[in-house]
Amino acid sequence: MKLQQAHLLYRLISKNQRLAEKRHPMFDKNRVMKVFTYIMAAFWACYLIFFGCMFGSVLSDASVETCDIINSCFIFFMILDFFMRFAMQETPAHEVKPYKLMPVPVNFLMDVFLVRIGLKVYNLIWLFFFVPFGILSVALLPYFGIWAFVGYMLGVWLMFVLNSYGYLFWRTLINQHLLYIILPIAAYAALVVFGMITGSWLFDGSMRFMRGFIDWNPLSFLAVLAAIVAMFFINRWFQKHYIYRELSRVERVKKVKSTEMSYLNRFGVIGEYLKLEIKSVIRNNVIRKQYLIGLSCTVMLSLLCAFTPAYDSGFMHVFICVYCFAALGIIMLTNVMGVEGNYIDGLMSRKESVLALLKAKYYFHCVMMLVPALIMITPAVTGKFSVIELLGCLMFTPGCIFPFLFIMAIYNNTTLDLMSKMTQRSSNTKAQMLVSFASMFVPMGLMYALVSLLGNNMAGLVMLVLGIIGTVCNPLWLKLIYKHFMIHRYENMSSFRSTRAS
Repeated sequence: MKLQQAHLLYRLISKNQRLAEKRHPMFDKNRVMKVFTYIMAAFWACYLIFFGCMFGSVLSDASVETCDIINSCFIFFMILDFFMRFAMQETPAHEVKPYKLMPVPVNFLMDVFLVRIGLKVYNLIWLFFFVPFGILSVALLPYFGIWAFVGYMLGVWLMFVLNSYGYLFWRTLINQHLLYIILPIAAYAALVVFGMITGSWLFDGSMRFMRGFIDWNPLSFLAVLAAIVAMFFINRWFQKHYIYRELSRVERVKKVKSTEMSYLNRFGVIGEYLKLEIKSVIRNNVIRKQYLIGLSCTVMLSLLCAFTPAYDSGFMHVFICVYCFAALGIIMLTNVMGVEGNYIDGLMSRKESVLALLKAKYYFHCVMMLVPALIMITPAVTGKFSVIELLGCLMFTPGCIFPFLFIMAIYNNTTLDLMSKMTQRSSNTKAQMLVSFASMFVPMGLMYALVSLLGNNMAGLVMLVLGIIGTVCNPLWLKLIYKHFMIHRYENMSSFRSTRAS
């Protein structure tokens, strides 16, 4: 009877989530992007299949079993999968809240949601790599065969299910305090470094453990199943505790010392909007956390670049130089005008106020470029980057990347909930995600091409000139964006209101 009830509740929740997505105001606008996303997913699947076949054939000439080479490095697949989930997997705590009105025990609800997480299609994505690899390195070998291949695939899937529950626990901790974001980074880094320093026990242990799945060793299966069950019940207790805490919690209003920032009064209306931007970063949790995440990534990558040879190669050298300057702007500006959706009606009541707001946002983020410039002094001192390269990326970001991001002010019409948590479903549209990736990788491709053709210093000089031109022309392109924004203003205002939190 309980199993039948669980099945019915599972189907009901799945149906409700599909309906919620279809009834979202952005559903019709996202259909083209959904098709594009499916194409990109298919491309990624083909990419994994290609690498699976390549590793299966290239490593077949090694002196040890092909599968053992990959199995010894399985920890790196787990690490990559763990951090990729940050953009894919969400916690069930927020989704359970509406069902609290139903006469269903909370443990029963949590069981259903946690089972759904374990059965997510995303847990199967790495099988696009391991299935072709397993066929070549396990199934086609006479001393392994099909039965060993089935056990191997089952074991790989269980390992990624365990990874999903481990990620779920950590993602919920982040909502308690942002500093928890360093836990998996420190844990995985310590594990890998300690394993390399003290010998090959980590990689040998990984190889033997994964080989147990091929040999259908019950200890391997029992170990991973026991870990999954343990993480299942830990997550159930923690998520339930978090739900009750959120439902019963009274928001505490922090006493913020009032600052007039009178030095900005000389800039008139633009100065007032600059005050608003500064106070938003200081006082609002959502905006502040976005800023801190971008800052943390910039600091971490700059230190890795400065003190390790990990990013000394051609493209990775360009990647660090562009990313460290562009990350903050991309994180903060992809959802430009989303915050203003909370008070768009008052904003539109004053003539030219939107243009002044756009100018204030641009000037604020140009000043914020001083932060990554200071951070990048460390790799510059260690000789990883020349001054002209850093100046090129510093000016290219506000001159050429920011205009591209500010265009989203015309099309963004979903209000950013300032009371949302990091564990809630992201409000970013597929278009915003596409713009984020394009803003990052198009400049990287351009700089890499310039470096290949002209060398590092000349490439930096070309990007410096382009950036200066774009920065000097900011009144022109900001006014053009403003005019197009006003053309779409009624449509945008209606969508802002419909997506505003009640």
